[in-house]
Amino acid sequence: MRARKLWPWIFGLFLLCAGAVYAFQRPFREFSGTYDNFPLPPDWRTPSEFVFGRLMYPPATGGFGRGGGRTRGGFGGFSRGRDWRLGGSSWTTDYPRSDRHFLEALRRLSRVNTRSVEQPVNIEEADQYDWPWLYGVEVGHWELDDKIATGLREYLLRGGFLMVDDFHGGAEWAIFEQSMKRVFPDRPIVGIPNTDPIFHSIYDLDDRYQVPGVQYVRSGLTYERVDGRPAYWRGIYDDKRRLMVAICFNSDLGDSWEHADNPEYPEKFSALGLRIGIDYVVYSLTH
Repeated sequence: MRARKLWPWIFGLFLLCAGAVYAFQRPFREFSGTYDNFPLPPDWRTPSEFVFGRLMYPPATGGFGRGGGRTRGGFGGFSRGRDWRLGGSSWTTDYPRSDRHFLEALRRLSRVNTRSVEQPVNIEEADQYDWPWLYGVEVGHWELDDKIATGLREYLLRGGFLMVDDFHGGAEWAIFEQSMKRVFPDRPIVGIPNTDPIFHSIYDLDDRYQVPGVQYVRSGLTYERVDGRPAYWRGIYDDKRRLMVAICFNSDLGDSWEHADNPEYPEKFSALGLRIGIDYVVYSLTH
């Protein structure tokens, strides 16, 4: 009899805890980027098991982005400003068209139950722990301070996953590496071997090639810098040989997603770019 009386209290406590978790998880929000006013998919509010997190970060040039920002939160309202936290900075490159094209492909080519819209994630807000996957673009232009570096390190050691992409040549590598060493001063960046499970999660991708940005349509060149070839697939592992950071250097997978519906952009680049991204997502969910 006493146990029966306890069940309503236990159930109520469960609902209270669940409500608290939901309350602290940030709702979907948009920022000013490469594509403003990009149409939302009709099911953008539908809950899912996987969400594509786009990493927000301060640029190497200082604390401001390339222009004014716009943010539309899940419950309405707009803000304007020049701070990188309001968009219009390097972290919004190809955004949000690239993310949504990739998510559409992930839905079609895998069984991952994914939300149709991305989630910009600001580590300064301790927002990263709600989103187990982060994608950082143009990281040859970032500059992580100690607070963000510490938050990113804790996130990755707890099981989070970071994919970085779209940076080219020695100068951009040096900028990327400088901040990455703040995150993991004691862990080396190494090449990812073809035998690593990340290249065999769904697709077997032993034969990879350089994936160029849309500039290829004009130039016919797969590289963006004179010293920006060949493509490198590098990473950082944890103590159990789990890949925490997957580094796509001298390639632009984000453009291959963004221009997957562009008839002038070669299909073979989008085909490989999407497959790499899908392998990385499935790996992050299973390792």
